[in-house]
Amino acid sequence: MQITPQPILDQLNPSELFAEVFRHGTVSVELYQPTGTDLQQPHERDEIYIILKGTGIFNNGGIQHPFNAGDFIFVAKGVEHRFEQFSNDFCTWVIFYTAEGKPIFNLERP
Repeated sequence: MQITPQPILDQLNPSELFAEVFRHGTVSVELYQPTGTDLQQPHERDEIYIILKGTGIFNNGGIQHPFNAGDFIFVAKGVEHRFEQFSNDFCTWVIFYTAEGKPIFNLERP
């Protein structure tokens, strides 16, 4: 299966900030494209963002980080977070899931 984002983004309007494009088991994948301000609230599932386009600042539990296209961002369930100062072209993949155990962050290359 392959999903190409641009046709989905072309169909979004300002009142529709996201579109769910895939669901299987506990995994849900969305395309998210806020306009102006990101008003999202903490979620009941862990989530991963993979930045598709744009730049800005990501506030993850009060810690701010710059982001760019291609970045991977993890947010644990229940943590307050939002995108701030993002460019007009900003959009991201969002992957929601339910998982057991703690995440392992491996930044070493093989």
